[in-house]
Amino acid sequence: MSGLLVIDPKVFGDDRGYFFESFNAEVFASAGLVADFVQDNESRSVKGVLRGLHFQEPPFEQGKLVRVVRGAVMDVSVDIRKNSPTYGKWAAFELSEQNKRMLWMPPGFAHGFVTLEDDTVFIYKCTNVYNRESENSILWNDPELGIDWGIENPVISQKDSEAPLFRELNSPF
Repeated sequence: MSGLLVIDPKVFGDDRGYFFESFNAEVFASAGLVADFVQDNESRSVKGVLRGLHFQEPPFEQGKLVRVVRGAVMDVSVDIRKNSPTYGKWAAFELSEQNKRMLWMPPGFAHGFVTLEDDTVFIYKCTNVYNRESENSILWNDPELGIDWGIENPVISQKDSEAPLFRELNSPF
């Protein structure tokens, strides 16, 4: 999808362990990711936790650079940009401690993930601060979106289980 950027960093490993740059503004800019990050977030979850689909409305919209430090997730982005040819479509990527893959989502995407392993630690860099009044979401199992999360009966917060349907969304993007 236009705007999403999957980043597979160069990992340098030997018998001592590994090293990689999780962020380098010059390298990322050459790949098309130019962003000023102002907030970092981290979550820890047991296997089977589903968080999402979340987004922030303007003027607090957020671009997010996400990755997994420990464990693994299936990460989902839903295009909510009204004039996009992929509006209402979704893409999923496995992000894990092993593959070190990162995903950039510019503003205009709803985001969620489901943990595939216990004790998964997920981090993300954001281009804007969190603002409760700008917070919005879409129901994780909306039949119109048809996202295949690859899991039955995920652990979901009450807030996420009560999110509105996609067809009820008046996207500000």
